[in-house]
Amino acid sequence: MSTTGWIIVGAVIVIVAIIGLLLAARAAAGRRRAHLQDRFGPEYDRAVEGAPNRHSAEEDLLEREKAHDELELTPLSDAARTRFTTEWEDVQRRFVDDPETAASQAERLVRRVMTERGYPAEDTDSTQLANTISVDHPDVVSRYRDGCESLETRSGSNDDRTEALRRAMVDFRSVFETLLQPQQELSRTR
Repeated sequence: MSTTGWIIVGAVIVIVAIIGLLLAARAAAGRRRAHLQDRFGPEYDRAVEGAPNRHSAEEDLLEREKAHDELELTPLSDAARTRFTTEWEDVQRRFVDDPETAASQAERLVRRVMTERGYPAEDTDSTQLANTISVDHPDVVSRYRDGCESLETRSGSNDDRTEALRRAMVDFRSVFETLLQPQQELSRTR
């Protein structure tokens, strides 16, 4: 075979190898995307919408997984669930007389439950905390964010403020109830 023939064969081999690598990279990206969509559910869509592009959103979600894997999460004991449930009932009763304080206490109680479970909730801002819990609880993390936002809403009349605080309580209750689930139930919801 002539030199030109060898050059053509070499070029074809290189082109086939490049195409193979591109197809393999595309397949890997597809598997990664499917994994993240399955793991994060609605949180995946939220991350993509809030990021400059899909790749950076997926990198953020992968970083959340990596940070999550370093946590030592534990289920709550029956006694802790009972204690927290009693505290929640007290907070709910306070809402009638002092909605502002009750809603703030509800958010702090949710953080205490997270801390007892092993999440870094004490010294973490609500945005970072939401990102951390999104790995295990992608279906309720938006409720935590909404509750925090409602708690911080200060505009409008007293009735508007009370309604915002009521929404915060409802959102925090949803997160609270999810965090109190026994570990066996949590593994089925993932």
